[in-house]
Amino acid sequence: MSLTTDSVIHVAVIGVGAFGRNHARVYQQLAKEGVPVRLVGVVDSDTVRADAVAREFSCRSFGSVEQLITTHSEVQAASVAVPTIHHLGIARQLMEAGVDVLIEKPVATSLAETDELMRSAQNLSRIVQVGHLERFNPAVRATLPVITRPMFFEVHRLSVFTPRCLDVDVVLDLMIHDLDIVLSFVNSPLKEIRAVGLPILSGKVDIANVRIEFESGCIANFTASRVSTERVRKLRFFQPQQYVSLDYGRQDVMLFSIGQSGAPGTPSVNPQIQVVRLPTVQEEPLHAELKSFLESVQKRSRPLVSLEDGRRALAVALDIVAAIGEHGRKVNLDQLR
Repeated sequence: MSLTTDSVIHVAVIGVGAFGRNHARVYQQLAKEGVPVRLVGVVDSDTVRADAVAREFSCRSFGSVEQLITTHSEVQAASVAVPTIHHLGIARQLMEAGVDVLIEKPVATSLAETDELMRSAQNLSRIVQVGHLERFNPAVRATLPVITRPMFFEVHRLSVFTPRCLDVDVVLDLMIHDLDIVLSFVNSPLKEIRAVGLPILSGKVDIANVRIEFESGCIANFTASRVSTERVRKLRFFQPQQYVSLDYGRQDVMLFSIGQSGAPGTPSVNPQIQVVRLPTVQEEPLHAELKSFLESVQKRSRPLVSLEDGRRALAVALDIVAAIGEHGRKVNLDQLR
């Protein structure tokens, strides 16, 4: 990716909690690397937090979007990292002011809200990217060229409990990352969803297991937890004569080729299996994501993760949430709590 230096893109970050602060950090880092971007402001209803982040990254702080766009009418792009229930209102306000937006996942709380975002983006000719960060993970990028016909996935995303993101359950908080990746890998309509989930330390589902069957015949099993004692982010899948093991955290991919004479790699313990570590270019995914967003803003091009992509992942996530609720009612989980 390359950005021309004809003009500097003025950006802002809306919501500077854990996610938003990182957006501000990376925008400043990109500017130091010579990318034509300037962080002009951060916005947060917690003005003490906004002031602290603004001091840290040498920009101005604001308590509202109105204050930002009134003071800095030159703002061209913004990251929206507020709670999901505010995505539609904040993003629409920015777009109406002529600002392109990157909206953190999940894109909205409902498909109706997402459709409203899509209408606004089209009517106002604005660039909108959805923050599905793992699309920019070097391991995911390295995997794309070797995908043929995935038929079985095992995906695990486990995290220790933190009080962040408790406005949504674990499906919309964590699992949606992997749903987006698998949907992009398989590229097939869904046939069936089976799901179970439980609230453990919060009022929402904190651990979930899901089985998805696609029309292509592919089966994908997902486990997501935010109440684990360790952090695991792994995706593994089988396709004809190959097994692929991807570690998001290590940005690492191993490709096992079975019964393919002349296949690249070195023999494993079984001489019929060739093993190769796919080459990756190590990069912080957020760095790659924001750089890609800025390129779309500058070139007026379709983002790598579009609103349509965000809607597709959200639709599946909401179907899973509904399936979890249906399973819970069927087995009377409320009576067991």
